[in-house]
Amino acid sequence: MMKSNARISLKILVLSVSLFYPTHLSAQEARRWEALFFELNNDEESETSSLENTFEVLCDLEEHPVNLNTATREDLEQLSFLSASQIEDILEHVHRYGSMKSTNELALIESLDHQRLALLMFFVYAGEPAKRDFPKLKNVFQYGKQELLLTAKFPFYERRGDHGGYLGSRYSHSFHYTFRFADYVKAGLTGAKDSGEPFFNRYNKWGYDHYSFYVQLKNMGVLKTLVVGRYRLKFGMGLAMNNDFSFGKQVTLSSLGRPDHVVRAHSSKSSSNYLQGAAATIRLGNGLDATTFVSWRKIDATLDGEDGTIATLLKTGYHRTESEWLRKNNVAQTLLGANVVYKKNRFHAGMTGFYTSFSRMLRPEISRRYKEIYPSGNHFFNFSVDYGYRTQQLTLSGETAVGKGGGLATLNTLSYQPTGALTLMLLHRFYSYRYQSLFSESFSDGGYVRNESGLFAGLTWRPSYQFLLTAYTDYAYFPWMRYQVSATSHGWDNFVQGSWQLRRWQLTGRYRLRIRQRDNLEKTALSTYREHRARLAVSYQRSIWEARTQVDFSASDLKQKSMGYMVSQNFGVNFSEKIQASAFLGYFNTDDYDSRVYSYERSPLYSFSFPVFYGEGIRYGLFCRADFGRKWMFIMRLSTSNYFDRSSISSGLQQIDQSHATDLDLQLRWKF
Repeated sequence: MMKSNARISLKILVLSVSLFYPTHLSAQEARRWEALFFELNNDEESETSSLENTFEVLCDLEEHPVNLNTATREDLEQLSFLSASQIEDILEHVHRYGSMKSTNELALIESLDHQRLALLMFFVYAGEPAKRDFPKLKNVFQYGKQELLLTAKFPFYERRGDHGGYLGSRYSHSFHYTFRFADYVKAGLTGAKDSGEPFFNRYNKWGYDHYSFYVQLKNMGVLKTLVVGRYRLKFGMGLAMNNDFSFGKQVTLSSLGRPDHVVRAHSSKSSSNYLQGAAATIRLGNGLDATTFVSWRKIDATLDGEDGTIATLLKTGYHRTESEWLRKNNVAQTLLGANVVYKKNRFHAGMTGFYTSFSRMLRPEISRRYKEIYPSGNHFFNFSVDYGYRTQQLTLSGETAVGKGGGLATLNTLSYQPTGALTLMLLHRFYSYRYQSLFSESFSDGGYVRNESGLFAGLTWRPSYQFLLTAYTDYAYFPWMRYQVSATSHGWDNFVQGSWQLRRWQLTGRYRLRIRQRDNLEKTALSTYREHRARLAVSYQRSIWEARTQVDFSASDLKQKSMGYMVSQNFGVNFSEKIQASAFLGYFNTDDYDSRVYSYERSPLYSFSFPVFYGEGIRYGLFCRADFGRKWMFIMRLSTSNYFDRSSISSGLQQIDQSHATDLDLQLRWKF
């Protein structure tokens, strides 16, 4: 009886929410999730490969959203911007009150702030619960859906490398084929050619420079996940194994250091940071899963000319010149390992161990002392344990790892919610300079899980649904030398952002101060320099269009005092459900690269654009998308950079002997 009354009360509340929020939710239709995501993850130090992987996952979820009424914890963990508490609150809501009738019910979940609620709407829906039956083979082929995505980029300029320096044309293009049957079976093949790379000639008789292939099975009895082909992994906090994705400090604050246990197919155009072979996760019992994985692949490396050892492992994926082509696939890497994780109610614990070896000796060039701590040798191993416990107000999680030579790395987080409006977080990490790991990527200030210890403190405060404040301070200590830092050093990073939403209006302001140490010009001592970045943005949204005005400011005193700013305007409109368009215009003026500025631009599917600008000039572009029925989609993006302070752009083989550069991106998708 009490449960029935709760459901009746909920329906009344949902009706109230639907009446109060319809304008707000429909206004998001004009604003793309990419813009909302970049507001949440606008960290200049985020790895490009991580962002590519993230966009691949989110683009796929946009096309194949998660049903809230049948979603598992693993389904929602694909949405990396959600915290562990938010995921649990969504699952608890469905469990307690029954199936959601509308995604508007998400507004009733107190832990979901305005930004995440708006972003979440693009990747979920409220559908009828369906019974999960083991798929029959004939149904897989009869009812499976196929998709072919073709992408090309045409530069309206020539670089110096296009006249004898590069082995291929200046055009880049790719294809992306996917076969899918519900959420049980997924298979794909991707081919990609970067600008300047050869295509069907004596250097590359197989056409594309990069191919990625996979077959993925999920939720088939005790088989939770199986991937054959190319794949990515992330376990725990990423101290030992993470070649999937990770984010900067702003999202770390919002996701509360959530640990993950992920096995995912690699289908992006990125030709690095993947494994090749097979990985499988098996359900051993109630809450107990085991994953095994094996990989063998060729990787790019720079070799020492005298003894043939590996001087540098390369991840650029470029094979445009003779020298780049000679470095392609000249080293073999073998990996095998396992992970076991137990999740029960509010507790989880896991163990990860793996071994990797190279066909050649890894021996970094150590004439510069900061490289003395880089991984070296033929054989490596890592072992880690991750753990976590959560109550309604308190969340504890962490991971501790060891590697070859006994080096230790540990990261631990504590978050506390004294009220529903306030969340406090502490994060401590200690990464020994002796710790060696070739597949780690996690929270850090220096960019590596090595040679760093520090303490991070942050908060999110939502005094009302319309206002959200996030802030953090992070102190880092580096006991060993680093690039351009020839002694023990430290850094201090501070950030604050406030956003205010009132129906169709949104105002966002942010400020970041980074204090770091570098060698002085004479390289006789360390100097402290400061980097300031600020942003003020205001947007106005209607049901079919949105306008956003943004001002960015930067200042630095690294080599000399340097200042810069950028004023930009975005405008987006949905002419109908099938036709969308957006335009971008920005003026930038900075003293040099140290005061550079960044901007977000909408891009074709499975890619992103987060360009950097310095000097003086303008940037403008136009994006259009048209959907023809359910089968066809066409995207066009035309973008131009025009500099006022130079007669050429870039340098070396990339140099363009003119002050402007225009690119045309085209994309065609066919579903069948």
